[in-house]
Amino acid sequence: MLVLSRQVNQSIMIGDDIEVTIVDIKGDKVRVGINAPGNVAVHRKEVYLAIRNENVEAARSEAQDLGQLGKLLEKKQPPGKGPG
Repeated sequence: MLVLSRQVNQSIMIGDDIEVTIVDIKGDKVRVGINAPGNVAVHRKEVYLAIRNENVEAARSEAQDLGQLGKLLEKKQPPGKGPG
């Protein structure tokens, strides 16, 4: 991990397109401004993790739903008849 010291109004560049600026420091809180292209998602880590977990659960549910649909379709096929 790279650790840098910055003061208010100083920035850090990540690649050519992402600029992180220290906006304010009050006590133990630091306000950070981030300029990034629109195609780069920027989230607080706890929000990112919540989104990722929701996506994993949705994918799991979709896979289960598809599996159940497959079983229903198999039951509807006459014996010895396959799809298509």
